Amino acid sequence: MTKTITYKRPVFRVLSRRVAEPRRFIQAVTGPRQAGKTTLVRQLMEETGTGHYASADEPAPKNRLWIEQQWEAARIATLKQPRRKGTLILDEIQKIPNWSETVKILWDNDTAKRVNLHVIILGSSPMLIQKGLTESLAGRFEIIPVRHWSYPEMKDAFGWGFEQYLYFGGYPGSVSLINDQQRWRRYIFDSLIETTVSRDVLLMVRIDKPALLRRLFELGCLYSGRILSYQKMIGQLQDAGNTTTLAHYLDLLKGSGLVTGLQKYAGQAVRQRASSPKLLALNNALMTAMSHLSYDEATRNGEFRGRLVETAVGNMLANNIVGKDMELYYWAERNREVDFILARGDEIVAIEVKSGRARTALPGLELFTRTFPVKKKLLVGTEGIPLDEFLSMDVEVLMK
Repeated sequence: MTKTITYKRPVFRVLSRRVAEPRRFIQAVTGPRQAGKTTLVRQLMEETGTGHYASADEPAPKNRLWIEQQWEAARIATLKQPRRKGTLILDEIQKIPNWSETVKILWDNDTAKRVNLHVIILGSSPMLIQKGLTESLAGRFEIIPVRHWSYPEMKDAFGWGFEQYLYFGGYPGSVSLINDQQRWRRYIFDSLIETTVSRDVLLMVRIDKPALLRRLFELGCLYSGRILSYQKMIGQLQDAGNTTTLAHYLDLLKGSGLVTGLQKYAGQAVRQRASSPKLLALNNALMTAMSHLSYDEATRNGEFRGRLVETAVGNMLANNIVGKDMELYYWAERNREVDFILARGDEIVAIEVKSGRARTALPGLELFTRTFPVKKKLLVGTEGIPLDEFLSMDVEVLMK
């Protein structure tokens, strides 16, 4: 597991460049649990030889006084070395009520006194971090998104092949457990799913129907890669909820890096939130863990493996457009479907995935291109771009 510590992800270079710049910004490093945010900043501290790290993710509750104490400790260390920039790293800061107001006061005081302290805040709840930043820290911050580990990263760090990534997904903390699949599945449930839902969502945001949120997550994994109307969801969930509640809960699950619901592409027309979303697990490990199929069973099951392939393509696109001026959709009309639509302004790329699974709708690229101006039409899989090659691509390249 030493590679987990020594391997430096591409996002590490982005963060280290930002910290080295002369202009001061609060760097907000956000992303799902177990994506390596803490490892990232510890690597930065090792490389620079400076930094004060503190985490609010501890049993004892933290408050605004705790932030002030950690800030003062970093200030003292910085003033001892006036020619070097100090670094303060506050992890899981969203757990502290009104954290952004305190950070604003301390940051502005340092700015007025020319204290050369660089501040990095980390959080596994991007939606709450974003809320605090925009409400109190406008003009003072920059977001650096840390995404789920990609196929090239798991390959480079751990020597994984495509089939391993397809089943076990991109959680580096689970690598040592894959030879004991029951233990691996418990890790995914206990350390990732339960922690994210119970701590990052239910304890942070008011949820009127927590059981509905949990069942919606399960449904998102079990139906990943499928279009499912909200009315059908309500029937599957056996709950008298409404479409607005489900759409809101899907947004919360997306913000936590678990599941998203892609909207149908409609060009410049107003998109209705009530339109049927295409459910998508944002890490293949979530889908396979919920399926209870073993690695061998999933590999032999052509229908399930096909859905794994489509999910891997979808979450590669969804994860890699975070922080970029792009949107991801699907399209369907008259029993015709285009798996994914990548859009940036008026530029759109239509992506069809040939996964081998039985389809309920016919390919719709031809009909789609008669309706909308398409920059590129891509086929991924058999007779198209090889799957492992596509999962290694940069989404920016797809738009060129």
